[in-house]
Amino acid sequence: MEQRILLCDTTLRDGEQAPGVAFGLPEKEMIARALADAGIDELEVGVPAMGEGEIKTISQLVALKLPVRLITWNRAVLSDLQASYQTGIEGVAISIPTSDQQIKHKLRKDRAWVLDQMGQCILNAKKEVGYIVLGLEDASRADFTFLSEILMEAQKLGVNRVRFADTLGILDPLKVFFTLQELVKVCDVPLEFHAHNDLGMATANALAAVQAGFKAVSVTVGGLGERAGNASLEEVAVALKYSLDKVVQMDLKRLNPICLLVNLATDRKTPRAKPIIGEDVFTHTSSIHIDGIQKDFANYQTYPPESVGRQHSTSYGKYSGRKTIMRLLEAKGIELNQETIDELLIKILQQTHQLKRPLEEADIMKIVVST
Repeated sequence: MEQRILLCDTTLRDGEQAPGVAFGLPEKEMIARALADAGIDELEVGVPAMGEGEIKTISQLVALKLPVRLITWNRAVLSDLQASYQTGIEGVAISIPTSDQQIKHKLRKDRAWVLDQMGQCILNAKKEVGYIVLGLEDASRADFTFLSEILMEAQKLGVNRVRFADTLGILDPLKVFFTLQELVKVCDVPLEFHAHNDLGMATANALAAVQAGFKAVSVTVGGLGERAGNASLEEVAVALKYSLDKVVQMDLKRLNPICLLVNLATDRKTPRAKPIIGEDVFTHTSSIHIDGIQKDFANYQTYPPESVGRQHSTSYGKYSGRKTIMRLLEAKGIELNQETIDELLIKILQQTHQLKRPLEEADIMKIVVST
């Protein structure tokens, strides 16, 4: 059987870095439970170095003993790791800047210092936790030779996974595929892709990384995250299964309620046309599409909406057409002459322009009564 692709959720860490987002313990617990119950492979649950409050919250999440690996995010600093150990966490992610831009102008260090600090932290973590992820910050702007050196050293040190971060979201799918497949050849350690969505390509880049040989992808619920956010859990999970024919453990029918839960916790609304979870994404308005769906769902169906707990629906508007309206009237047992139907279509168009939204059956019936 084909090895499944790991979905590594960082909603409770990178997602919480979205402007205006701050989860309380009850919210973190509900989100963590929902994701674990749905079969997520890993949860990155916070940054203990933030202080005692964060350490306490993460410790309480650890105490839930959820059926999923929990990890924390850390800089390559021993004090960060010491804070993580206090939580009783199973695994740690250790992040190192890898681009010369960040090494020189953020850390004000050099490559040798980065490698030395990385080694010290990994060796220290191996004594305390059972799983180590090495995160390569700003890897998309790093020198390929240096990345290769890091990977070979990481393999020698025995890390469990290496995370390639497109920190600024500057990559495109072709560059991801052709560059990252070369990285896969460098070592045997499983690689994870961490996409940011600054140019709207996070999901596409995550899929390209999998096609290049990566075994894991970072995701957040609804694409929540710093700036333009991260790769969306729901988009990546569904696309892995239905576009790439990959194995995912996640129960896709749980995606919609999980996204609604996170919306409530962040006081944010899902755009109507948001893939997978948007209100309109399985709604058909054009008469051509509705006719096609009536004949065979495969005419206008990317994947079964039932697979994500949704279903097809129709709405009425400018492009509904005579056939669609007549089908609705027949279903309601209503017979109208052609002149009245023409008048009805004009009123439907006027109502759509006025309300700036699709019309439902109840709206159409009100128009019929008034015609």
